[in-house]
Amino acid sequence: MAEPLRRRLPLLPLLLLAAGGLRAAERSGASSSAMEELATEKEAEESHRQDSVSLLTFILLLTLTILTIWLFKHRRVRFLHETGLAMIYGLIVGVILRYGTPSTSGHDKPFSCSQEDRPFTTLLVNVSGKFFEYTLKGEISPGKIHNVEQNDMLRKVTFDPEVFFNILLPPIIFHAGYSLKKRHFFRNLGSILAYAFLGTAVSCFIIGNLMYGVVKLMKLVGQLSDKFYYTDCLLFGAIISATDPVTVLAIFNELHADVDLYALLFGESVLNDAVAIVLSSSIVAYQPTGENTHAFDAAAFFKSVGVFLGIFSGSFMMGAVTGVVTALVTKFTKLHCFPLLETALFFLMSWSTFLLAEACGFTGVVAVLFCGITQAHYTYNNLSVESRSRTKQLFEVLHFLAENFIFSYMGLALFTFQKHIFSPVFIIGAFVAIFLGRAAHIYPLSFLLNLGRRHKISWSFQHMMMFSGLRGAMAFALAIRDTATYSHQMMFSTTLLIVFFTVWIVGGGTTPMLSWLNIRVGVDPDQDPPPTNDSFQVLQGDGQDSARRNRTKQESAWLFRLWYSFDHNYLKPILTHSGPPLTTTLPSWCGLIARCLTSPQVYDNQEQLREEDSDFILNDGDLTVTYGDTTITANGSSGPHTATTNLDSRRTKSSSEEALERDLGAADHEVTSRGTRLVFPLEYNA
Repeated sequence: MAEPLRRRLPLLPLLLLAAGGLRAAERSGASSSAMEELATEKEAEESHRQDSVSLLTFILLLTLTILTIWLFKHRRVRFLHETGLAMIYGLIVGVILRYGTPSTSGHDKPFSCSQEDRPFTTLLVNVSGKFFEYTLKGEISPGKIHNVEQNDMLRKVTFDPEVFFNILLPPIIFHAGYSLKKRHFFRNLGSILAYAFLGTAVSCFIIGNLMYGVVKLMKLVGQLSDKFYYTDCLLFGAIISATDPVTVLAIFNELHADVDLYALLFGESVLNDAVAIVLSSSIVAYQPTGENTHAFDAAAFFKSVGVFLGIFSGSFMMGAVTGVVTALVTKFTKLHCFPLLETALFFLMSWSTFLLAEACGFTGVVAVLFCGITQAHYTYNNLSVESRSRTKQLFEVLHFLAENFIFSYMGLALFTFQKHIFSPVFIIGAFVAIFLGRAAHIYPLSFLLNLGRRHKISWSFQHMMMFSGLRGAMAFALAIRDTATYSHQMMFSTTLLIVFFTVWIVGGGTTPMLSWLNIRVGVDPDQDPPPTNDSFQVLQGDGQDSARRNRTKQESAWLFRLWYSFDHNYLKPILTHSGPPLTTTLPSWCGLIARCLTSPQVYDNQEQLREEDSDFILNDGDLTVTYGDTTITANGSSGPHTATTNLDSRRTKSSSEEALERDLGAADHEVTSRGTRLVFPLEYNA
């Protein structure tokens, strides 16, 4: 027994040593784990600091831009717009970040997953028993696998493209609809719709086909290193057809250029963005059947046309319905007693329109644009005085900051974006294509429109519209949204250069071009043009010519007059506190519904609420000359009238006609001299 015991005794120290070693290993493991947690916390803190620095960089850029804008306005400098300034400052900061900051991380080690046939959006990696999550950033060509950006700061200032669509674009587009000058917009609505819809489609297909020829040329000379399909060329045509003459319009507004020219350019740019984005969605949806998925297929083409119509109409309805719902909420609640809540609800409902449309598969740009127009037409009348001022100022500030932020980021992206592909042949071809596409957009359509317009679009206007085809925030946002493939990367780089050129060169040449084309400036945009000689010809009793002009006016305005008659008699009383009581416009058997839907304010105020920027629709027979007891109307008839008789005759007009004159801003210019009252009509442009 003693011998085995002696043999076992040496094992006891070994067991004690082993236990001590295990405790030491545990302490070492715990220490290592603590060090890893500390390192992770330091990395998180460093990442937070870099996020703050990147946002601070853009805030300083905007601050510097605002101060420079003030200096330029103070010195009356017009050769460079604020958006051009923002781009220059962005370029400077991009150069500093690109070449002045060192790399802050080591090279990544590539792992091979040859058994997988597609990339994963999210990847979980097991590193020594700990799982780490990685997200997909995009494809990297084999030749650039060792040139992956290692500068964390440059990665931080490169935003997700969805930031532009979901955060920066909504206030820009909504402000365009909410601040729309409806008087001049609707006077030129026919021409604006032609330029925006037909013109944008023509420009898209001309640019797309010309660029397809350029791509074929690049393939022949060996400058095309990857696939570039015909559908990619059409997509580029849709992207680059989105005009954004913000620089030109700002100069027009400052110089008070001709109101009709301003309305044509502004109206085209507002609707043009919506058409361009729906066109791009339709082209992406173009998927021919068969082996060659990029060949022309009639069925796929008509399907894309159906997608275009469906997306546009659905987005339009969604925006209009959201505006109507907001109008009803503000009308039938007491939110006007709490202006802060009223403004907050208005803001959230307007912004949610964009996100709701995108979530439903429609286009948020179209939805939020028509939501803004609907809000301005209906909801604005229900807001309190404080909320009216707040909403206008709020979206004006958001529009200003978002637009300048995008242009600053454009300058920054020229040096921080890592997937640029610059091809001299493609770039030169793109400049030629957009010039020809814009020419085919403006001149033929203007010729056709002049066939039906009383006031022709002059050659100087056409040249100015041709010159004003700048590309801006929308083209950039559409191009940066998808840069996964070789063709899309080349399209993005080319779009960036086109935006730079048009904003700097074309925007800077706006004032000299106005002088060279002899386009009148110094015109108050809120005032209508003075009466023409035609108005005085009526006073001479030219009844046949007057009747012909009245028929022309009647034919060109009947659709809008019909709509506004329905709008004033039914929609305005239902959705707002203005308009005639529904008890006077609806049938008698609808009395209960009419009393429920009519606001008490309508009964309290006999004078209808008038919008600050009211719409403008002409009525026949507006021209009236009263001298003594004799009245001469537009059709050349005359007769004795006293003041009482004249007033009674005006009261005998239909309620819709009288309401249109008040509510839609058809207030005529009155000139009183030596007891003679002249009422001059304003011209209507189809």
